Amino acid sequence: MTGQVDERAGVLSGLRVVEMASFIFAPAAATMMSDFGAEVIKIEPPVVGDPYRYLYRLPPLPVADMNYCWLLEARNKKSVAIDLKTDAGREILLKLVRTADVFVTNYQPSVLDALRLSYAQLQPLNEKLIYAHATGYGEVGPAVEQPGFDMTAFWARSGLMDGVVAADSQPALSLAGMGDHPAAAALFGAIMLALYRRERTGQGTKVSSSLVANGVWANGCMLQAELCGGQKFVQQSRSAPFNVLVNHYVARDGKRFLLCCLKPELDWPRLCQAVGREALSEDARFSTVAARRQHARELVVVLDACFAAKDLAEWTTIFDAFQVVYSPVPSPAEVVCDPQLTANEVFVAFDDPRLEPLRTINSPIFVAGEPKRRPQAPPTLGQHTREVLGSLSYSQETIERLATEKVIQV
Repeated sequence: MTGQVDERAGVLSGLRVVEMASFIFAPAAATMMSDFGAEVIKIEPPVVGDPYRYLYRLPPLPVADMNYCWLLEARNKKSVAIDLKTDAGREILLKLVRTADVFVTNYQPSVLDALRLSYAQLQPLNEKLIYAHATGYGEVGPAVEQPGFDMTAFWARSGLMDGVVAADSQPALSLAGMGDHPAAAALFGAIMLALYRRERTGQGTKVSSSLVANGVWANGCMLQAELCGGQKFVQQSRSAPFNVLVNHYVARDGKRFLLCCLKPELDWPRLCQAVGREALSEDARFSTVAARRQHARELVVVLDACFAAKDLAEWTTIFDAFQVVYSPVPSPAEVVCDPQLTANEVFVAFDDPRLEPLRTINSPIFVAGEPKRRPQAPPTLGQHTREVLGSLSYSQETIERLATEKVIQV
């Protein structure tokens, strides 16, 4: 809609995305589009902007001088500050919609109706528009108007919070954005599917995804079992697991690691060799799956003592040599220094001298032959209001008047 595609600028260059959304779920989907070259115009209310700008100050999130939440989600975007409750502000947005390929929002249905910005109200303005609606609990039903955060909708309502807990502990809260980011990938996929449909039909459409649906999808194995009449899932504890080969342990240096050995007939002898206790594989208490389950508490004590004899770095070398499937359980400080992640461009540097050598987290989709845009610094509130209104043929005099009237912030 905004011009010819420049292949050097990304496969989505030439697409204009209007983002009228807050926090993480919907904005992160737009961020993924921006990584592949789309122009993303973020609509924010004047003065305060998206409340996500201030989330990094909320305990117990990590304390930092930099607004790390905003750096991650708002990179590459243009900020336009408009008061949508005014007629003049709404008219600006409608002009933008007429030029847009994608409109992304997470507003509740009642708010969209009050602002007259539902799909039914915008579609007649632009028949090629892809309208993407991110919700907490879906678009119908008794919870449709409830505020949906990933902690409540993705983590708790889906059953994940009830299931991801040891038998001897209480459920934990989810980490910030833990459900928002995978849900954003689903919404991104829906938008791409709609764009493909538009290529075939010439028509836009509406797509949606919800946090609760993505949480249920993530919890799919357990919930499908329930649908099939499966027995109740019983949580295990680390000291008495159902399977000692799928459990976490601690090395001498205090670093934790996870074993995930799913072929016991092969993996149990390998593990016994790796820890230098070959006789364990012949011990009647541990020689079969059933025996190991019956004597799991005893075996964990034995393995704990073995693993406490060496640092994790030594164990990783040994595990690799004996083909024992494992993973370290690193801290955030260790994750961001992981050479495997660096080699695969999971972390990328900002393309801004003011932020060098700061890195950010790459979106998790890669297309061969389609380079991503290097991350640009996130915008200040209303940073691009003049530029975008100018592209809509607003004169400088009109822009100044709208700013004076507090319809916009420049």
